[in-house]
Amino acid sequence: MPGRQNPTLRQRRIGAELRRMREQAGLGGNQLARMLGVSAPQITQMENGKTSASADRIQSIAEACKCENLPLINALGGLITSRRKSWWDQYRDHLPDALLKSAEHEDFAAGAIRSWTSAIIPGPLQTEDYARGVFNRRIPPLPADEINLRTAFRSERRRKILRNPRKTLEAYLHESSLVTRFGGTDVLRKQLHSLIDDSLREDVSIRVVPFTAHTYPGPIENLVYSLGEVPELDTVEVELSRSPIYLDDPTELASYRQVFDRIAQAALSDEDSQDLIRQTLKNLKG
Repeated sequence: MPGRQNPTLRQRRIGAELRRMREQAGLGGNQLARMLGVSAPQITQMENGKTSASADRIQSIAEACKCENLPLINALGGLITSRRKSWWDQYRDHLPDALLKSAEHEDFAAGAIRSWTSAIIPGPLQTEDYARGVFNRRIPPLPADEINLRTAFRSERRRKILRNPRKTLEAYLHESSLVTRFGGTDVLRKQLHSLIDDSLREDVSIRVVPFTAHTYPGPIENLVYSLGEVPELDTVEVELSRSPIYLDDPTELASYRQVFDRIAQAALSDEDSQDLIRQTLKNLKG
């Protein structure tokens, strides 16, 4: 049976963990296939996320690889049994895959979502007018109906995160994002008011790295770090100009955890960040 052509982030991640499990056991694909009584191409397809692995199959692979990481095994099994139709599927044939993957990444998170942005308000915190201002700056310009669709998608993405009791959002912003005007001064003013309102939510933390910080603590690229059911299932999204990339190698995850620790050390507290946003609002002219 031919495998799926475009595996979801969840399917790719399950496959990547199965491949990592096999490699840590020092087994080749052919060896594992013989142990399980399947063909080598089936192992390759599973590890690429192109065919599904059942919870029983994951257990069999873990036993063959002598993996004793029970929390990880159970978490992978949970990802299998929690498969469902996702809210962004209705946009699948109408919006770029990169936008859908960002929503899927946030949905994939089991707990906290940590973000870092330098010159733009994070997507889940954007107002509709601000998001429209972001999409309006594309070159070549997007058609009006596509801008409307992208804006609706961004608003739905915001609701899915801020109204999800299982998730918390930790947003780190550089102060430059508070003064960059996507859509004009009035749009930015309403966006800053919205930021203050969001910062008062129990499940949202908004912390600003001020211009006066002794160094620029984060990368130029925007980041989203999602915490999985277990640390092995954490994922990093690095936003690039063409399309985001997703990282899950343990060494890379450890590196980005240090990046966020450094950003947190440079950022103001939640309360001082609220004061800075209010002061920026007070000084906003135009």
